[in-house]
Order: sequence, then structure tokens, then C-alpha cells
Amino acid sequence: MTTPAADPASSSTVPLRAAIAALPAYVPGARPSGTAWKLSSNENPYPPLTSVLAAIQSAATDVNRYPDMYATELVETIAGHVGVDAAQVVVGNGSVAVLQHVLEAVVEPGDEVLFPWRSFEAYPIITAVSGGTPVTVPVTADGRLDLPAMAAAVTGRTRVVLVCTPNNPTGPVVHADELDAFLAVVPRDVLVVVDEAYLEFVRDPQAPDALAVLRAHPNVVVLRTLSKAYGLAGLRVGYALAEPRLAAGIRAASTPFGVNHLAQRAAIAALQPPAQAEMAQHVDALVAERTRVADALREQGWDVPATQANFVWLATGERTAELAAAATAAGVLVRPFAGEGVRVSIGEVAANDAFLALAATWR
Repeated sequence: MTTPAADPASSSTVPLRAAIAALPAYVPGARPSGTAWKLSSNENPYPPLTSVLAAIQSAATDVNRYPDMYATELVETIAGHVGVDAAQVVVGNGSVAVLQHVLEAVVEPGDEVLFPWRSFEAYPIITAVSGGTPVTVPVTADGRLDLPAMAAAVTGRTRVVLVCTPNNPTGPVVHADELDAFLAVVPRDVLVVVDEAYLEFVRDPQAPDALAVLRAHPNVVVLRTLSKAYGLAGLRVGYALAEPRLAAGIRAASTPFGVNHLAQRAAIAALQPPAQAEMAQHVDALVAERTRVADALREQGWDVPATQANFVWLATGERTAELAAAATAAGVLVRPFAGEGVRVSIGEVAANDAFLALAATWR
């Protein structure tokens, strides 16, 4: 059957919001075809945990029913896992969606949302969609957040500051003393979001205890996800931790039924002790691989930031697009950031070896 050509006269003339029309495109990690290694999306390369897979299979018989709209059991499980009251937990369709709801709850049109750059590429998109005005502060030459410069950039119009630690895509964490000094000068009516999507991979002893920060600063929200270390990227479960009044506001802005039934059951299973132990083994193995890959790259002559996530960053500058295309041709998918660098996820040992062999030719 032939699809009829679109009639230009039938095209909509309804104007989009200027902020939406001007949105930068979110570029997902490339998807493999054939036998390519996928090191482009910061995914956990291990298959689903056994108990989690069993929970998904069991829950599949109930997908004709709506999920619990408030994900009550999941919220209580997360609260018990991290040691906060359930009233402080808000869940959503991945931490990106939760962050969207955070901004929707507090940002008025024209309010400034301040974040480092380069950082998570969804930040400017979410800011624009919420009606905020993005304000960026460059990361340092070694890929670290410049918190003193971010503090200096706070104005009377600043409503939210986003602190990505470890920073995606460069990898370093902020240190506890840096964050304490930053929070000491940020006005108490400015919301500070500490985005910890890669928390489980952190081994730096100077990293902050975000829960202690949350207890000490009621203007802090902590973001976390089960997509990375827990291997639930395909089910999308993220959560925010906040003081109860803020949490209630974020919950009010959230999409109804934002976490589907399979995702709720899988996340609950993932937070049980047997799955926790299995997850920790996988994460330890990935951290060991991260060290091996970063050390090998430095031996090749690359200047690799001190990553605490499940990826490494190479500043490839103007050669970025060329090198990413060469990687794809060689069967290794990486995530290019045009004109800046490539982020390479830590994957299977064979995948990492393939990338290391390729990176050596780039030098």
C-alpha cells in the first residue's frame, strides 16, 4: 500500500512555544547493529539480576491493571533502603523525569536554572521546558565542577542550581568540603539539586554524604536512579529525596502512574538484600574495569579525568566526529559530543579491549 504524500495545506499552523521550538536535540547513545559493542549509553552490561527478572516475569500477569499511582510499596522500600521517612521520597520515570517535576514545582517563567557545562545534556532541555532560563558555568580543564564560580554566578533570579556528581560526561565528583562551602553561601531560598545518578560507582573518599547534606540543608534535593548500577535502564525508575514540604510539591507536579507496574516490582526486588549483594559484585567488577581502562588510556598518552562513574572521557576536540565515526566503523559505539570529546562507557572486558586498541590508533 502506498502512503499518500502529505498535503502542505493540511500542516498545522499552531505555534509552538518559543522555548520548545528552540530546544536543543537530546542525542541518545547510538544503538548497535550486527556485532557492534555498545559503549555509548552508560548502561550496566550485566544481564538483569536473577531475582529482579523473576519479579518482572511474575508481575507481567497483571499488566492489564493500572499500577499503584503513588508507588506506595516502592516508596516505602526506597525510604527504608536510604534511611529517610517515606514522606521524603518521590519516584518517577527515571531521574530525568523526576528532575523535570522538581523544576515544574519551583521554577516560575524567567527564573534562572544554573548548572555546569559540559554536564548532563538534558539539563538545558528540562530547564527550557519548565520555563526557566539556563545559566551555565564551565567545568574546569580537568572536567571538575567549579563550585566557587557557580556560587559567584548565583543572582537574585536564580531559583535552582544543579550539581551533577559524578559529572556526566566528564566523570569527577565534587568533594564534601567544596559542597559544604558552596551551600554555605547559596541563599536558602535557592534549591540545590545534587544529582547522584552514578553514586554506586563512587570510590573517592572525599565524596560528600548526600544524605547528611540533605539533613543539614532543607533547600537540597538529592536525585538517584536505578538505571545504572541496578541495570534497570529499560524500565526507568528514579527518585528524589527532599524535605517533606518540597517532596509534596514535587509529587503534586508528577505524572500520574509515572512508574509502571513492572518497573515498581523490579525496583522493589532490586533493593532486597540478595539483589543488593549481586549488584555490588557487578559494580565492583565495573569499577575495577574502569581503573584498568583509565590507566591503559593514560599509558597511551591520553589525559583522562579522574572519573568516578561507569565511563571515561576523552577530550578529542575538533576530531570528535571523525573519531566517533571511525569507532562505529570498527564496531565500537561511543558517545560523541561534537567539537568537545567522546564519552565511553565501561562495558564487557572484550568491549573495553576493543576500544583500547582503537584509542591507541587515535594517538
